[in-house]
Amino acid sequence: MVAKAAGRVRKKGNLTIDGCGRYGVMDSRGFMKIWNLPVIDVMKFSDVEEKRDVVLVTNEAAFRAVEDHIRVNVSSRVMVDKATERHWQSLGERVDGDVVYAVGGGLAVDAAKYIGKMKSMPVVSLPTAITVDAFFTWAAGIREDGCVKYIETGAPERVVIDLDVLSAAPDHLRAAGICDLLSIATGSWDWRFARDQGRLDDEVGYQGWADRVAESILESAIDCAPAAGDGEPDGLKQLVDCLALEVQLCNQIGHSRPEEGTEHYFAYSVEHRVDEILPHGELVGPGILIAAHLQGQNLAPLKRALNACNVPLSHLPEATIRKTLKDLPAFVKRHGLPFGIAHLPVTLPSEFSKILS
Repeated sequence: MVAKAAGRVRKKGNLTIDGCGRYGVMDSRGFMKIWNLPVIDVMKFSDVEEKRDVVLVTNEAAFRAVEDHIRVNVSSRVMVDKATERHWQSLGERVDGDVVYAVGGGLAVDAAKYIGKMKSMPVVSLPTAITVDAFFTWAAGIREDGCVKYIETGAPERVVIDLDVLSAAPDHLRAAGICDLLSIATGSWDWRFARDQGRLDDEVGYQGWADRVAESILESAIDCAPAAGDGEPDGLKQLVDCLALEVQLCNQIGHSRPEEGTEHYFAYSVEHRVDEILPHGELVGPGILIAAHLQGQNLAPLKRALNACNVPLSHLPEATIRKTLKDLPAFVKRHGLPFGIAHLPVTLPSEFSKILS
């Protein structure tokens, strides 16, 4: 039996946008499409052989860190600095080549996936730090109407993992992708909470087997956090493995409820309340601890893993956190986000320093 995909899907040109949060993709017949992971090559960037003309999508800091290792024929190079569809369209209109290479983190690969879809070109990702799960996903996250919305782009055809490059990445970025794994603790809690409250979306039922698989991935992520945070090759490889498994689990069931809940909703909302652009982990990391506190969970193992991976937890002003949480029930309802603890009014703690320290 082929299951229908969940989510509120609409077409925008030749791209498909769903609601705020990743769900399965429907084909033209209305049946669920299950995406596969990219090919993952563990090798040095300098050993990559590429005969096609390359469109390089990157940012200044990431490119400077690895430019001596990139030995491909670059026909066009663009610098990406924001996650808006207008910006990505403008970049896509300026490039020409046969394949898109993303060099950098989540923003670079999401923009590259968008441009690849726009220009009908395959995408190769060269992560310079394991900051997110987006290197492996079929969607790109854009900022629209004060939230994050996901556009179907297709996954990269290939991801190149250079463990030496990852080990040399800045401490606070190197293994920040742990946040898209520790979020299983709070996302899955919200999933079960929605089940118990009778608030699951019509086409997103609770699947105990998937919850148990997600829990195993979470345990493995916590296990590798110290080694990954220290830049040890085995730890970084295990972190990559965990992220790939998390993505494919969500691909299989057609939604991201096992790993996306209140912690991501908090990040989506607070992102627009701070003056500076913060990396994904510095938004989701605090969100994980805050959500786990609201859910009554034990914060200790989550906090240890975040600290082991050097994820900064103190860059959000307390006043901003309070305002975000106060407004969060209205935010999640306005954007139609799947039900979780964020939908309910909560009693805020007297101080957040104990939660985030």
